[in-house]
Amino acid sequence: MMRQMRDNTVWIMLLTALAFVALMVFEWGMDITGQTAGAFGEIGRVNGTPVMYDNYMAVYRNLYDQLQDQQEEPITNAQNSDLEDRAWEEIVNSILIQQELERRGIVVTDQEVIDAARFSPPPELLSSPVFATEGQFDPQKYQQFVASADNITLLQLEAYYRDIIPRGKLLRQVASGVYLSDAELWTAYRDANDQASVRFVSFDPLTRVNDDQIVVTEAEVADYYDANREDFAVPATARVVSAYLTKAPTPADTAAVIARAAVLREGITSGQETFEDAAARESSDPTTAPNGGDLGVFPQGRMVAAFDSVVFATPLNRVTEPVRTQFGVHLIEVTQRWGQDSAQARHILLPFERTDESEIGLLAMADSLEELGESMTLTAAAALLGIEVDTLEITESFPIVPGAGQIAEGGEWAFDAEETAVGDVSPVFENSTAFYGLELLSVDPAGYLTLEEADAAIRQTIGVEKKIALAVEEAEEFLSQVREGRTLDEVAREYAVEVREAGPFARVDFWPGLGRQNAAVGTVFALDVGEISNVVRANQNAFILERTADQPADSTLWSQQLDVQRAQSVNAIEQQRLGQWISALRETARIVDRREEVLNPPDDQQQIPQIPMF
Repeated sequence: MMRQMRDNTVWIMLLTALAFVALMVFEWGMDITGQTAGAFGEIGRVNGTPVMYDNYMAVYRNLYDQLQDQQEEPITNAQNSDLEDRAWEEIVNSILIQQELERRGIVVTDQEVIDAARFSPPPELLSSPVFATEGQFDPQKYQQFVASADNITLLQLEAYYRDIIPRGKLLRQVASGVYLSDAELWTAYRDANDQASVRFVSFDPLTRVNDDQIVVTEAEVADYYDANREDFAVPATARVVSAYLTKAPTPADTAAVIARAAVLREGITSGQETFEDAAARESSDPTTAPNGGDLGVFPQGRMVAAFDSVVFATPLNRVTEPVRTQFGVHLIEVTQRWGQDSAQARHILLPFERTDESEIGLLAMADSLEELGESMTLTAAAALLGIEVDTLEITESFPIVPGAGQIAEGGEWAFDAEETAVGDVSPVFENSTAFYGLELLSVDPAGYLTLEEADAAIRQTIGVEKKIALAVEEAEEFLSQVREGRTLDEVAREYAVEVREAGPFARVDFWPGLGRQNAAVGTVFALDVGEISNVVRANQNAFILERTADQPADSTLWSQQLDVQRAQSVNAIEQQRLGQWISALRETARIVDRREEVLNPPDDQQQIPQIPMF
């Protein structure tokens, strides 16, 4: 057990990485390498405290590694720019917090660190199976782990607690005094658990009011345009020539996967290896591969059609020929089957992917496209390589190229007025779908639709408002007859509207036909059972509602969970206050950001290395 725990120290290393960096930066004055910070100078200041390049890079690299672990495709320039800004925000916030800790004299004692390490494990470790017994966190296992941990792990734990404990004290000072009365907590619980049912009629103006019943004047259009001009802002657009190389497997790649599956099947059926060993080594299904490909018992119709039809037709205990689905190529062995009801089977999944040779060819083609694009138009370069091109328009807010998908880096290049000129050919960019290149033909800056261009949309908007007004008038007439003593159903038949029912639902639920958390839903809970509402306008519609049932929240169940609810609610408010407090600190702080001039100086002044691209 202890060996297993030592092997899982990566949990703590990942958890404490950022805290360890913060401790080195703000308490020990070291950079990520353990050397004195400031080898490349300062890149800014926070209330006079220097922000050193090495310290900034430590935070940046940590964020970079986290993001790269979360995605398979390379980090784009846009993502990298966001990471740089996030790293700056984090290090500024950390300095401000450290300054406030010092100003308030908040410290942590050795005994507090020891007690926390023994009895308050980091939250992420509470869910680790390494420290679990019968699915529950086992404090004894954790304490055994701490008692036998090596010095590096203990130092990392210490760094974590020396960072987190003072912040906890600061949080209690900043967010102290949070009090939630039982009445407030009951209201929140009731909103989520009170339920009601309703009958209602809706006077849908978009279907009940004809276009010829309304008139929109030129003056109304002009007034609306002047009052809502920002609604007609349009992003910058660029006209480009695009060429792309898809990363999708070729027919030859698919044939190679099928051939590989056939060879694998031959090895299993000839007795050279077992199905379990082949699955553990070759299958790309991460859930079943460690268990020899076992899918367990499943009913007919659970799997995709091609897979399912083979499972319920093939003989037992025989490895099938390769079976193609959208996930790849499967080798299947059915071990048990209960008629056409259910079966137990195992499989080996080989995904459709490019072969090494195909991948090398794709990279070589992308390199050639980029090299040729340096000396000729993209159209000419693509023609030499047999690549099709397309001429299209992209927008700055959401650039997309058919075949390549969203092209964030390409969009940045096309709309970079300082670096890119009409006629330029881009480098070859890469995203998860393709390699692609662009040639810039023209750029239209952001602006506004003219009144003439916006006329049709404005007329439609005003028209909808006028239709709603007419629907409300009709609903008022309908309601007057109900108030005279007629039933909802009687009047509904005359007006050719349907009486619909919904519920039971809570205030926070989505109500079919009514929507979510709007005036109509709120009105339902304001009515007594059997009471009929006035005309309610919501969701571009007009409603008349009758509450038919009431299911109040259970106060006994509320009392049983009150302590948990209070703790969660108080914690949420404390975190909100902490965020507001940090924002207030930033507003009054003297923050100098010199990253641009220090890290990206003019070419003739570059002395400090640029932030490296990983």
